Amino acid sequence: MTPTHITHYHLADRRPFLNLSDLADDALQQVLDELNARRSADAGYQRFFGRRYMQLRRLTEARMRELFVAAGGRPERQSPHYFVLGSSEWFRRLAADTRAITLALNTLPADQLSFTYPDSFTAMGFGPQFGLPHVARPYHGQVFRLEALAEVVAQYGLPADEPDAGHADYHLKPFEKYIEVQLWSDAPIASLLQQVDTLASVQV
Repeated sequence: MTPTHITHYHLADRRPFLNLSDLADDALQQVLDELNARRSADAGYQRFFGRRYMQLRRLTEARMRELFVAAGGRPERQSPHYFVLGSSEWFRRLAADTRAITLALNTLPADQLSFTYPDSFTAMGFGPQFGLPHVARPYHGQVFRLEALAEVVAQYGLPADEPDAGHADYHLKPFEKYIEVQLWSDAPIASLLQQVDTLASVQV
C-alpha cells in the first residue's frame, strides 16, 4: 500500500525543519563544523557532510525546483523542507537521539508538494561530478507531483527499508533507501513550529 503520511526527522536537541540552505555562508560553515565534530565525537551520529556537500546540494535543489515548476508546482521557497514517504527506520537510526514529526499527506497543499524516487541527491544525478557512484534508474531525473504517487509506487514498488544494513560509508554507495517528499512552503508547518517554540520557552 502507498503510505498516506510523511515523516520529518530531526535531532532531539535541534528545532525541526532547520534547513542548511537557508543559512548565510558564515553561519552555514559554523553549523557544518558542529555537525561534523558531532560525528567524530558521537558514535551514534552517522550523518555525513563532506567538504563539497553544499555544492552538490545546491545543484540538486536548483534542478529539483526547476523540474517542479515545469511540472506545474508553485514553490514558495528556494529550497524545500524534507520528508520521507511513510517512515524510514534506516534514516531514524542515523542518530541515536532522532525525533520524528509525522504529517498526513491529505492535509498539505498539493501544489507545494513534490517527491523524488529515491532521495533527491540520487534522483537528480549530480553525484558522479563529485566522484560519487550512480546507477541510473528509469525514475531518476524526475520530480513528481503528488498525484503521481500511487502510480509510481504501483510501477516501481517502495524502496526496501534496511535499518540493519548499517550506515558505514553510505554516501559512497548507490542509494535507494526511501522516497523523499519535498514541501516547498513554510505555511503548512508554521503553527507546528509555533507550538514547538512555545513548548521550548515553557521548559526554559
